[in-house]
Amino acid sequence: MLKRIRSALVMVGECVRMSLDNIRGSKVRSFLTLLGIMIGVTAVIALISTVNAVSGSLASSFRSMGVGTLTVSVTGSDLKTGLTAADLAKLSALDEVDGITPNVGLNVSSVSYGSTISTELTASGRNAYYFVLNGDMVVQGRTLKAFDDDNATPVCLISAEAVEAFFYGVNPIGEVLYVNGMPFTVVGRYEEDTGGGISAIFTGSPDIIVPYTAALRLNGTDEITSLTVYIADGVTSDRAKSALEDALDALFDFEDDTYTVTSMDSVEDTMQTMMGMMSTLLAGIASIALVVGGIGIMNMMLTTVTERTVEIGLKKALGAMPWQIQAQFLIESFMLSMMGGLLGVAMGVVLSMVLCNVLGAAFTLSGSAIALGVGFSAAVGILFGFAPARKASRLNPIDALRSV
Repeated sequence: MLKRIRSALVMVGECVRMSLDNIRGSKVRSFLTLLGIMIGVTAVIALISTVNAVSGSLASSFRSMGVGTLTVSVTGSDLKTGLTAADLAKLSALDEVDGITPNVGLNVSSVSYGSTISTELTASGRNAYYFVLNGDMVVQGRTLKAFDDDNATPVCLISAEAVEAFFYGVNPIGEVLYVNGMPFTVVGRYEEDTGGGISAIFTGSPDIIVPYTAALRLNGTDEITSLTVYIADGVTSDRAKSALEDALDALFDFEDDTYTVTSMDSVEDTMQTMMGMMSTLLAGIASIALVVGGIGIMNMMLTTVTERTVEIGLKKALGAMPWQIQAQFLIESFMLSMMGGLLGVAMGVVLSMVLCNVLGAAFTLSGSAIALGVGFSAAVGILFGFAPARKASRLNPIDALRSV
């Protein structure tokens, strides 16, 4: 038994040596053959790793943005189109709720300071509780206070974009901005560290923040259609959502389709499902390049069999078995494919690092992507090398030697 194993290992080693000699003997053709496999593996690893990194960054953004929160969007009914300040007070009084931040969008036509006018800045109404949670974003001046909400005080906080537009090199605190013709005194300046890249999509904020009651007055309404609810400590998202829905049902007289309550958990689950489908789709598309590379390997091996007909005839005449001839050509096909696969792995890792850096996502080496690329390239080498190897093993030694 040991003798047979030793003999088989010697034969495999000899086949590997001969395969390397043949590959080196036609460097250009061998490189062009393995190029298809290399490109396919590079695409598979780069796309899957990049999608996984982006998915991780998106999930992290969702968790950091939405941990312990519920989002309420009000569509309203014929009798009640939105929530009032009194309704917010009732929702805030729930045991499952820690606080509420209304989100009142402003349709800004213009913002002016002196003779400078901008039509590109955005504005939104928030309340004092928003700055209880995000007080560290204010770098100069003060935040909004409860009395600003109660009295619709015409004050505002501005971002770096607004400072650059109106107050470059000037202290903005105490100055007056006109939003849609209504004066707002600047009481604070804020900055948000979005970190760039993927997370910036979700953490962006308006250029100007005013008390939500002032925003409602500027919009000519007293009803709120969007708010963020912060869940009390120790309360699960499902429990808080159930309590909030019960309270909203009562406010809207139990009419259907008057509001939507969304938790970040469900949004994140949907996003993860979509990213998984995208990753599978991209991997399938990239795998087409591997199939094309496999066809290239088959073409080269068929050409090699034709060129080495005499060699095959001599080996058979000297006693080589058909399975030994077949094994030699299979090993050569396998080695070509694996060389392309390993080069593709290296290039795929480098490319995915570059793409993740450009997108601002944290690079994570995907072991499954590497295993898929290497495994696919090995399978391609064997599957597409089988037919040429089979053809070589079935050559008649007499017919082969006639071509000498």
